[in-house]
Amino acid sequence: MPRRAVAALLCAAVGLWLVPAGTGLAHAGAAAPSGSSSSTGSNLPTWWAKYQTLLRQTSNPAPARTKPTLTAGANVDVSNEDGPQSETSITVDPNNSRLLVAGSNEIFRLPMRGYFSSNGGSSWGAVDLPLPPAATTNGTDFGSDPGVAFDTQGNVYYSYIVVFFNRSFRSIQGTEVAVAKSFDHGATWPQVTFFNFNSGSGKFNDKPMIAVDTNPTSPHRDSVYVGWDNASLNAGQSSTNDVLLFARSTDGGRTFSSAAPISPITGGPNAVIGADPYVGSNGEVYVAWHDVQHNQLVIASSFNGGAGFGRPVVISPTLVAFDDAIPAMASRRALLYPACDTDRSSSAFRGTLYCSWMDETASDGTDIFVSRSSNRGASWSAPQRVNDDPAGVRRDQFNQWLSVDPVTGAVDLSWNDARNDPNDMKTDVYATSSTPGGASFAANVKVTTAQTDESSANPCADAGNQYGDYEGIVAFGGVFQPVWTDGRLDCTIDSATGHRIDEEVFTARIS
Repeated sequence: MPRRAVAALLCAAVGLWLVPAGTGLAHAGAAAPSGSSSSTGSNLPTWWAKYQTLLRQTSNPAPARTKPTLTAGANVDVSNEDGPQSETSITVDPNNSRLLVAGSNEIFRLPMRGYFSSNGGSSWGAVDLPLPPAATTNGTDFGSDPGVAFDTQGNVYYSYIVVFFNRSFRSIQGTEVAVAKSFDHGATWPQVTFFNFNSGSGKFNDKPMIAVDTNPTSPHRDSVYVGWDNASLNAGQSSTNDVLLFARSTDGGRTFSSAAPISPITGGPNAVIGADPYVGSNGEVYVAWHDVQHNQLVIASSFNGGAGFGRPVVISPTLVAFDDAIPAMASRRALLYPACDTDRSSSAFRGTLYCSWMDETASDGTDIFVSRSSNRGASWSAPQRVNDDPAGVRRDQFNQWLSVDPVTGAVDLSWNDARNDPNDMKTDVYATSSTPGGASFAANVKVTTAQTDESSANPCADAGNQYGDYEGIVAFGGVFQPVWTDGRLDCTIDSATGHRIDEEVFTARIS
């Protein structure tokens, strides 16, 4: 959660970037506007017949290539705003793939930023997300850590945290989780629910990621799921409450269940980080995260709509314990977290789970890996390296995200990549895609048309925030769309305002 004020206050005390906290349900937001859409149980949405027709049309194609060939489209500036933005998420409306919604942090302003496109990402509008009143007189608060997801009715949800400070930003007065809802594809956000308020600075809600059940025949269709981690901000403090938390909503985001721990309750700080909830092909709920104490990625599964979870299963051991110092970042560190999804297509691999992550290697620097499960998360394949730069030369890859195309079953990934800089500092965005099943990935394609330099060599780099902890990607119908923090305009002065532009949010269509 990249914010300069938080970094100045907490980095020295914590010794790493922020991790979170949580307790029970707090104050709820406004009810949905009258006439708002809602779930209709097991009734199929209007797009389902068209969706099935498309699947039948592609069920017997000409013999497929062993590896797909990728083409990256134009780079589009999504944010178009002075000052830095970082840390991104993106989603697509399953009813209309030309409708996209994205989110990012605002670094110099308090609210989150929401972006919306009605033409497949060629152009974007933008809007601020709602914030609650300050916790105390003359206090202030800001939002951070975006996550976005559509439901089957065309509504879109935006998760983030709210951090409460005194007016001088010298002490934290609390944190809570927020989920806002838009009924007009991201143009406005009239409904917002705030929950799991934690007062003071002892515990911290962090990195809430969101998922919605978009399986038309699922008994839990349009349920909203949020997972996040909570940890102590006091260096060296051991707490049995350092666990990954989970909450769900079955009424369109108006209320959420009390936060429930789904990771084992163990002592010690920094036990868990980087929750990623996602939904299986029949409405199963999965949450993956990094078990920092035991150096492993794990996953917990729920087969009752998130009401209860089984014991975590190990996806893969890790070498990096929490995050990694890489030359591409001036002062931040690359975070190790999972990014996962499920094949919900009608391919032979429907129901297969996929998780991706970054990890250190003996001679390559950091690489991007993918593992898959064909038995609902009970066991996982050996990690597969998906970046195809030459082995044996340190070129770092980081901030990956993964999305499985619900129409084709392709497994799509993008990440930041320093392969084109002999000093391992300047980065591009690269991407790859697999045929269904994830056995073979395409030759990596360079997405960006200009490099980003957030290293110590760049005097205009945003040393406190830089790329943030993660980026986003979404896939649908043979096209996927990464969204990323882009520094090509660092040091550039806006001729209209006279202000520096700094990091922007960019995107591109890949087919």
